[in-house]
Amino acid sequence: QVQLVESGGGSVQSGGSLRLSCAASGYPIGGFCMAWFRQAPGKEREAVASVNGDNSVSYGEGVEGRFTISRDYSKKALYLQMNNLKPEDTATYYCAARDDAGVRCMNSRDINFWGRGTQVTVSS
Repeated sequence: QVQLVESGGGSVQSGGSLRLSCAASGYPIGGFCMAWFRQAPGKEREAVASVNGDNSVSYGEGVEGRFTISRDYSKKALYLQMNNLKPEDTATYYCAARDDAGVRCMNSRDINFWGRGTQVTVSS
């Protein structure tokens, strides 16, 4: 089993920045595709960004150029740097993992492990 614990959420004003962290335990993350998803009230969970085993990254609609995903194998950590935040970025953000590093993991149906989420609130 892989345990994922998010941190770094909070409340910021529009245009501000936050850095989310995800601490993984249970297995080395090198064998996993890692991702961030988010879910706003009344909306479906959507992929924000993912990084697979060869460090290929993908970004969801509306965040590329503002958000940056990265991973630290030695620390078993995943990060999401979020800049120029907008009110529409308000959501619960989830760390996610798929036990296959060779594929993308931008579809929630392909995710094997989820964190409990951290709230991000952006005010205008």
